[in-house]
Amino acid sequence: MAHAWMVRTFVKHSEEVEDFPELMGVVRAVFDTSRALETRLHDPAGYVKMLGKKIGRMRRATEQFRKDAPLASTHTNFVQAVRSIDLCVTRLEELLVEGRQIGSA
Repeated sequence: MAHAWMVRTFVKHSEEVEDFPELMGVVRAVFDTSRALETRLHDPAGYVKMLGKKIGRMRRATEQFRKDAPLASTHTNFVQAVRSIDLCVTRLEELLVEGRQIGSA
C-alpha cells in the first residue's frame, strides 16, 4: 500500500490532472483502500476481510487508469505509474489469496 500511496501522490499532484480529472479515480481508490485497511492493522483476519471488500474498486480504478493515463500524458512517469499501480493491485490480490488460505487452514 505504501507504493500505491506514492502513485496516488504523483497523480494527485500532477499538472495533467487539471486537464484530465478522470485520473483522480485511482487517487480516490487508493485513499479509500488505505484508510479502510489502516483500521484493521492489528486484526489480520479483519484486514484480509476488508481487503476483500476493497480490492474490486482498486482493480476497476487501476483498469481505468491504465486506459486514461496514456491519454493524459505519454511521459515516462505516467507509464511507470501505470506499471506500478498494476503491480500493487496484482500483489494485493495475491496477498488476499494467501490470507484467505491461511485463514481457512
